[in-house]
Amino acid sequence: MTAAPATTPVAVVTGASSGIGAATARQLAEAGHRVVLTARRKDRIEALAAELTEAGLAAAAHPLDVTDRAAVDAFAAGLDRCDVLVNNAGGALGADPVATGDPADWRQMYEVNVIGTLNLTQALLPALTASGAGTVVVVSSTAGHAAYEGGGGYVAAKNGARVLAETLRLEIVGTPVRVVEVAPGMVKTEEFATTRFRGDTAKAAKVYAGVAEPLSADDVADTIAWAVTRPPHVNIDLLVVRPRAQASNSKVHREG
Repeated sequence: MTAAPATTPVAVVTGASSGIGAATARQLAEAGHRVVLTARRKDRIEALAAELTEAGLAAAAHPLDVTDRAAVDAFAAGLDRCDVLVNNAGGALGADPVATGDPADWRQMYEVNVIGTLNLTQALLPALTASGAGTVVVVSSTAGHAAYEGGGGYVAAKNGARVLAETLRLEIVGTPVRVVEVAPGMVKTEEFATTRFRGDTAKAAKVYAGVAEPLSADDVADTIAWAVTRPPHVNIDLLVVRPRAQASNSKVHREG
């Protein structure tokens, strides 16, 4: 990690190996944070940490499975401080209807999107409070705000993440920690849809077919960085961000 003053704010970003997580880490580092990158894929986060360090920014990589509570607790104990936690680790699996959806997929989505967020938030809340101006960001989804066909498991998981953020905000009011929810709509990243359809690139491409400008990971990271860098007394409770072509989860303008 590039040497940084002890007063430099520390931002922990989960799911930082690609997509929104990697883009958020870059933007928070550029905004003056010392970023701690976590994800299961050690090679990816180490490469990103090296990239940021070479650019003169402060970054470190820490391989972590957010669903492993013992590992999360050990990780938290090893941090000297934490000012920002970006709960970004998540994802979708499958697009089957409720009648035929695989319970294993539902369980995995809930474990990562909800329990993973719970684990990191519980483990780091004392440090966030001690910072005097902590921020918890929960990257949910518009799926957590409105159901759509074929999205039952993912909708349920992201709704869980949304409610976690809402409840936490109520419970810790009066402490020096704010809770921000960022709910992206259609975002085209290199992995999200491909992972959802288990490597079927044709199915993944159909998600974005005809949409001139879906959101990019950088677009979402920009909104996260903006919310995080507001004055500490300003809480962006909920920020829903969609591409202009998307009016709702089921209403998307497709050209041609």
